[in-house]
Amino acid sequence: MSDVVCQVVRGETEAEVVHRDADVVAFLDHRPVFKGHVLVCPVAHVDTLLELPEGLMVPLLTVAQRVARALGDALGAQGTFVANNNVVSQSVPHLHVHVVPRTRGDGLRGFFWPRVRYADGEQAAYGRLIREALDQQR
Repeated sequence: MSDVVCQVVRGETEAEVVHRDADVVAFLDHRPVFKGHVLVCPVAHVDTLLELPEGLMVPLLTVAQRVARALGDALGAQGTFVANNNVVSQSVPHLHVHVVPRTRGDGLRGFFWPRVRYADGEQAAYGRLIREALDQQR
């Protein structure tokens, strides 16, 4: 059985992909902390940050940085929360970096991550906005 990220990479599981290249895939979390929450993952299966090959560190963090910038441009986020869990609290056994849009007073406190849901069609609209902002960075 493979993890959900590998399934997204192979096209077996639907996801709102905002970036894909040979090394990195980024897609909207289906249970976001805030709408626009993106998971940035290596395409190759890597369990945790501790196993990430050195050659993938720059591509992974470069995409995370671009996504963080795009969330400001696309959604008006004032900042981002960028995080990675290793084993403990890692719900998927595939390295993924959370890039969460933030605004002052949004209510996020500590490490309690309440989750929200997208309304019908809303996830696709957020994905389009983020893809457009990423495209404008080129």
